[in-house]
Amino acid sequence: MCSELFGEIGERLRETGQEYGASTGRPRRCGWYDAVAVRYAARVNGLHALAITKLDVLDGLKEIQICTAYKCGSETLTEMPSDLAQLAACEAIYETLPGWTDPTAGITEYSKLPEAARQYIRRLEETSGVEAAIISTGSDRAQTILRTKLP
Repeated sequence: MCSELFGEIGERLRETGQEYGASTGRPRRCGWYDAVAVRYAARVNGLHALAITKLDVLDGLKEIQICTAYKCGSETLTEMPSDLAQLAACEAIYETLPGWTDPTAGITEYSKLPEAARQYIRRLEETSGVEAAIISTGSDRAQTILRTKLP
């Protein structure tokens, strides 16, 4: 996974998001949103909408990154390579967006999200080519924003 995070930020996301296997307790791999992988998944699976989960895990970060392309040698790829060896040699190219300090946890209306969170979601939609229809802002089922009328 090109956008997998190691070190302090990866650990913060893992701990805040409680990203551990339910059966094994093993730590899950965490990373920044990978728009290249999502574009590919949308194309091959016919996705019409995204479900963005755990938005609240990003609360308090000064900056948030989105992987928008891969660097493979001297090449910049904006689409998923078909060769797994080439993919393994790629490095993520990131776009940095401002984070937000206001909490999103428990918010159930899109308009009540901090402006920077809405900008982040809009950018995820732009870079992946798929609109976000569901946004979770916490672990409780009720902490969900359902966008039936997308912008």
